[in-house]
Amino acid sequence: MMARMRLQPEAIGVGMTSQRVRDRLIERLRQGGGGLPGIRDERVLNAIRTVPRHLFVDEAFATRAYEDTALPIGHGQTISQPWVVARMTEALFEGGAQPKKVLEVGTGSGYQGAILAALGLQVFTVERIGDLLRQARKRFRQLGLDVRSRHDDGRIGWPEEAPFDAIVVTAAAPELVEALSAQLAPGGTLVAPVGGAGGQSLLRLRKDAEGNIARDDLGPVIFVPLLSGLVD
Repeated sequence: MMARMRLQPEAIGVGMTSQRVRDRLIERLRQGGGGLPGIRDERVLNAIRTVPRHLFVDEAFATRAYEDTALPIGHGQTISQPWVVARMTEALFEGGAQPKKVLEVGTGSGYQGAILAALGLQVFTVERIGDLLRQARKRFRQLGLDVRSRHDDGRIGWPEEAPFDAIVVTAAAPELVEALSAQLAPGGTLVAPVGGAGGQSLLRLRKDAEGNIARDDLGPVIFVPLLSGLVD
């Protein structure tokens, strides 16, 4: 079930942030192209259409908010390309999975967490950069989204709230972080970019009832690195 957001006029947008511009983005995501497969899950596309991405970027980039591209958000971080957000989200539901409780590692602007919350998921998100987290929390409140957040090292996850039906990691590590996969519930799905500056792959892990893990490679991606420690 989609969460109900209390959209203010500035959230709906005008001109280059209008609903018509958002609808064009949805058509691009649905069609794919440039080597990218189209997004098929209409629930995910509807969440992308509904959540106002222009509120999650600096005002200087608001007119580019509905381009299918990553944008800087400060502190050396980015808001991911809409196709990547949609594909990571869609990957959680493929095969008939119906996650309810999800951990996001790397809150960033808050956009990925907002998409997950708009899909009716119970979202827990961890961010190591305090300034980014404070801004994201304001956006969650503005949109009426119930997202639990924590200023902490994302590499340790949120063990007190584990296990999670799904885990989404929005920064790349050279290898999968065992502390995170350990917090995945039986039957759960983890999606994370893995690799270094020379190349990364988006991996999906599925844990069966016995704790065995199967991996799928969903294709090449580019993410900022998953770092340790806290920054205020």
